[in-house]
Amino acid sequence: MKRFLAWFCGIICGGLVVAALAYYTLPVNRINMHSRLLMLGDFNGDNKWDAADGALLDALLADPFSRPAEEVYKADVNHNGLLDEEDVFFLRGIYKEGDPYKARDSFLAKGRAFPYPRDLFRYVPDTEYVQRPVLAVEHPAEGASPLKFLGQARVKSAFGYRGQLLREIYGEGIRFSLAYARRAPGLEPVEKAYAARKIARCEALWKAGDDYELLLEIMGLTEDAETLTVKDQPEFVAQSLYFRDHLRGLLESKLYKDYLAGKATEAAVFAELQRYLREDMKMDADLANMAPPRDFLELKNYVQRARWQYYKSSSTRADFRRLLLFAQYDRRYLRAAARTTPKKNDAPLENHNLPMVLLFREALAIKGGDKLAAVGLLDEAVRIPFAWVKSIPRNKLPSSVALENFLLPGNKEDGSDKSRHWNVFGGVSLYKSPQESLRLALAREVKDFRDEGRKPEAMTEFIRDTMANLNGIYYVVSINPDLLGK
Repeated sequence: MKRFLAWFCGIICGGLVVAALAYYTLPVNRINMHSRLLMLGDFNGDNKWDAADGALLDALLADPFSRPAEEVYKADVNHNGLLDEEDVFFLRGIYKEGDPYKARDSFLAKGRAFPYPRDLFRYVPDTEYVQRPVLAVEHPAEGASPLKFLGQARVKSAFGYRGQLLREIYGEGIRFSLAYARRAPGLEPVEKAYAARKIARCEALWKAGDDYELLLEIMGLTEDAETLTVKDQPEFVAQSLYFRDHLRGLLESKLYKDYLAGKATEAAVFAELQRYLREDMKMDADLANMAPPRDFLELKNYVQRARWQYYKSSSTRADFRRLLLFAQYDRRYLRAAARTTPKKNDAPLENHNLPMVLLFREALAIKGGDKLAAVGLLDEAVRIPFAWVKSIPRNKLPSSVALENFLLPGNKEDGSDKSRHWNVFGGVSLYKSPQESLRLALAREVKDFRDEGRKPEAMTEFIRDTMANLNGIYYVVSINPDLLGK
């Protein structure tokens, strides 16, 4: 028996020694990084550079915005973040020779720079966001564009930050022009008039030299052209932006200034609100005495909880990762979300709507055009990043930006709050109706106004929250997922 135990212990100890040696000496896969290899300029994926790729390059240059970002990324062979003339020049040379080594020799013989062949390959990790290069080649749509300043933006001499803004203005302007040309034959008169007003504003911003605001205005036009339609849109929804604009006007009115100064009554402000509500939305309500809704934080009091929760729960880790990569890296989203102001300086919520439209569009793309699933994804994403950020000690964060402007738009006090309003009441309009969503939203805001002591600052937030709710209702209902892939 002793001999058996000694033999058994020897085997165990020997096994442990072998295991330890193997653990400390054999190679170990320490990083599970999944990547895909991209062959730049190979648009049809046949691992060759030839005339077929040249034809696909022509199609891409004709409308680069209708192609996936990764496909356009394959055209940026000089890796400067632009789709420019040099990229096209290099690619034509490669397609002519069919061999990057021969193409390089040919260019060098003429005293011209050319990438090494290995420069034409890129490993892209799954965790990396593929940025769409900025269009920087002259495009035929420039001549027919309703934005008459695009040619000037393209040739204007500027360096550094302003030069980058001008390139983005040109690229975004061409993107809008292509989308507008597709939509123009079928636009309703109200859509044409709306586009004309925004185009006129773009012209004014160009003349004023306000490049950043111009870029965002064109982005708004692009989103309208690529995503919105008034066809089959309920009249109630169509009117909601008129109501929103009247609320903006109210905040800037003499009546409201008098109210803030104690020279006008709360009743007078409510009377004006009710007049706009009646004229714009055909709704009558005694706002000051409106019955409170049931607990806003319990969504079962607005919609069937199980259905809402189902769509929230349908979001996977991959969905969240894709949305967060978009919010952290997408150039257009970052431009839109960067426009923030100090506290109390964005009464009309000008900083807020475009970024939310872009987030909702991305959520729709992630969820295959399912609006309920997109609302559920944003409902979770709007809250989770902020809970995480606020768990980090303040001395570890940039104090003026990260606390409330980390991923979402708006001022410090507006980021998560107004995003939640936009998304939740946009979602309620899908589960119930736009009319019921607005009624519940008004009841919610009036309750908050009363709970916060009926103070003027609480009235201001009541109006601003209502504007965020209206934006959500309008865009969530009006965005047509069928347009996103065109």
